[in-house]
Amino acid sequence: MMLRYALQTVRERKGGFLGAFLALMCAAALITACGTLLETGLRGTVKTERYAAAPVIVSADQNVHQTTVTHKKGKTKVKHKAKPITERAWLPADAIEGRLKKAPGVGEVVPELTFPAHPLTPAAAIDPDRPAYGHAWRSAALTPLRIVDGRAPRAAGDLVIDRDLADRAELAPGDRLTVQSTQSPRTYRVTGIAAPMSAAPISAASEGAAPESGALAHQTSLFFSAGEAEWLAAHPGKVSAFGVIPDRNTGVADLKRAVSQALDGTTAQVSTGDDRGPVEFLDAAGARVKLVSMGGAMGGTSLLVAILVVVGTFALSVQQRHRELALLRAVAATPRQIRKLLGREAVLVGAAAGGIGSLAGIPLGGWLHGRFVETGAIPGTLERAVSVFPPLVAVIATVLGAWAAARIAGRRIVRIRPAEALAEARVEQTSPAWGRAVAGLVLLVGGVVLIAVLSVLHTEAASTPVTFLAVVVLACAIALLGPFVVRAAAALLRGPLRLTGPAGKLAHANLRGNAARMAAAVTPLALLTGMTCTVLFVQPTLGDAARAQARDGIRANWVLAARGPGVPAQAARELRTTEGVEAVTEVVRTTVRVGLDKYPAQGVTPEGLTHTWDPDVVAGTLKGFGAGSVAVSELAADQLGLRPGSSLALTLGDGTKAELTVRAVYARGLGFGDLTMAHDLVARHVDNPLAATALVKSDRTQVQLAVAVQKFPGLQVIYPAAADGLQAERQQANAEVNRLAMGLVLAFTAIAVVNTLAMSVSERMREFAMLRLAGATRRQVLRMLRTEALSVLFIGTALGSGVALAVLSAFSVGMTGSAAPTVTPLVYVSVVAVAGLLALTATALPGRAALRPLPVTVATAKE
Repeated sequence: MMLRYALQTVRERKGGFLGAFLALMCAAALITACGTLLETGLRGTVKTERYAAAPVIVSADQNVHQTTVTHKKGKTKVKHKAKPITERAWLPADAIEGRLKKAPGVGEVVPELTFPAHPLTPAAAIDPDRPAYGHAWRSAALTPLRIVDGRAPRAAGDLVIDRDLADRAELAPGDRLTVQSTQSPRTYRVTGIAAPMSAAPISAASEGAAPESGALAHQTSLFFSAGEAEWLAAHPGKVSAFGVIPDRNTGVADLKRAVSQALDGTTAQVSTGDDRGPVEFLDAAGARVKLVSMGGAMGGTSLLVAILVVVGTFALSVQQRHRELALLRAVAATPRQIRKLLGREAVLVGAAAGGIGSLAGIPLGGWLHGRFVETGAIPGTLERAVSVFPPLVAVIATVLGAWAAARIAGRRIVRIRPAEALAEARVEQTSPAWGRAVAGLVLLVGGVVLIAVLSVLHTEAASTPVTFLAVVVLACAIALLGPFVVRAAAALLRGPLRLTGPAGKLAHANLRGNAARMAAAVTPLALLTGMTCTVLFVQPTLGDAARAQARDGIRANWVLAARGPGVPAQAARELRTTEGVEAVTEVVRTTVRVGLDKYPAQGVTPEGLTHTWDPDVVAGTLKGFGAGSVAVSELAADQLGLRPGSSLALTLGDGTKAELTVRAVYARGLGFGDLTMAHDLVARHVDNPLAATALVKSDRTQVQLAVAVQKFPGLQVIYPAAADGLQAERQQANAEVNRLAMGLVLAFTAIAVVNTLAMSVSERMREFAMLRLAGATRRQVLRMLRTEALSVLFIGTALGSGVALAVLSAFSVGMTGSAAPTVTPLVYVSVVAVAGLLALTATALPGRAALRPLPVTVATAKE
């Protein structure tokens, strides 16, 4: 019975449900898009390219492990946790290869060396989507690659390049190519061009598998002679992986079992199938964790915003139908029947909106994934995963959200007596809703608590989700306390509004007399302003503080930077022998783990360190800083309980354990990282040992220093301020990722602003008609609407700005130590201007449409 009534109501009142439908549809699309990102992080595949012909890959363990044993109430619990390292871990060559060759079913064992090898070709020949790596020619069999022109490398100066690079750089056998690898740049003679051929394991037929393609779509490969590759890899006696090819009578499953047994007792990892991809592309494997975190954070924030917006939309919809529902109560409809009617209407609208929105969310998720790849947030090697689960979850969440929103919005109409319902159908309730006020105060206190927590969080990973959660919680508090806030604002704005004439007086009367309706428009405006300002100013706050610390801590006159992979050690040595150069400090960056916690770190040249670098030492000294030393930031010292003289056990970037002595504690950790070690120690345990920059203290001119390093291609001598600009560009890329991640939420909120204001204005046709019959002109009514919209805009943007300022100040205190968020005035004015444009447009267009019919026709029409 109620389902039929619900269908009739939805069919007859399409316009009344349009706003709720749009809000739910956008929510479903947003949830689906975030869900596809989350699923990609959990289930996205990383296809192998270079290892296509090797069904089994043996690699080093890319994780740090920690086992915790607890004894409680006579029971022993063992917990094992693992976290990934950031650099490539290496295997001992002879020990592992000997074990592999003895395993039954092994046909061939191919060692693999992977190291950075940047061809110094014209910019047009560089493909940023294909990073260049060097290998020994022997490992070409893993793809497999074959020589299509020329011959294989034999001598140290020989080089084979893949066909794609040859085409882009217009190279042929006999040409010369300069390569910047882990050592100084060296010019090689191209002896051959290699191209992939169809790669199928020898036993593929027995496994029933289709041959794999050996195309190199995401990388550029350069092949050197065995001796040259081992020298460039800079890990003597080690390999990055082994490819194991079975004999003709062994299947992949049997080979994997035999290899695993042969390696029993070692930390080596055995991979087959799609598990080979993460071994080849370490960045793709690490991007899984980032995407899960990003998708989860976006999805959670989207869901909270969607709930807030949808509840407000349904509340406005139920308010518009207050008279209709009151009449149903008056003709003996029970509260339970009204609840069922509202619930079934919501389910019908939610199911339709969820179905359409979830389908729209699939291409939206694809677009978002593509944008993340373009900005470098995730690599293109991590393939997007699409299944029915995100759309299904979005539909279920939309239907349940709509049902819950309808139940919440209709709780008063089903609770009061029929006579009271009829009395309230024309006049807004003036008595305070104490339950709503208490809930709003609870959320307000919760928001204050989150702000307090945010002020003591000192890492970006911990503070970012709390930042956006605080904005949403405070916006929910504004939604519940909205009527009280609007009445208070109306009292404050009484004088200015009355000075604007009759339109202002009418606007003030509406603000005071229809506070609940006005509050429904204030909430999305406050959320839009608060969330947008937070998204736009969080990263600049952090970036400006970091750059200021780095700028204040650099004592060098000049900075040696590279357009390629880094500054070679030989270039730094050349500068040190140049007359007039006091000190040259090479800086190489990495990430280390202390236990399972990750810390940004750097390696610096100890000689002459205090002449080029001042991290603002607050305890200890940098004198005597050397190979076994480490300096730590105040944050790391507090978290780890360290002081000068303490011993610090850590895991370097490639998984190597080290124990160092703390020499100093410094204050400028935001600008220089949390841990500083000796350059040579860090350089031996990173994929790219070249210095990111070199700090130069000298009385020589820029031109004189540039002449000293002119034989090193791609190097430039710049001012420290220019180096600061390069760092700003890298942080700008991170900011773009954050803005993109939250951009859809902001777009949804902007739609909610337009939707709510349009619904609020369109229901007032009879009110406008009565005003016109009482003598008001069409222009006066429109002026009243504009005044109301500007008043609502002022209240909403003031509340949103206050929320953003509180949250950003707490974020700044936690991350930088001072309540000084970076707010760009022009950007802030633009945010308010966009919000104003949305508010005025969403008010003017429905208002003009509502004024189009004759006043007498509207006033005498049946409701």
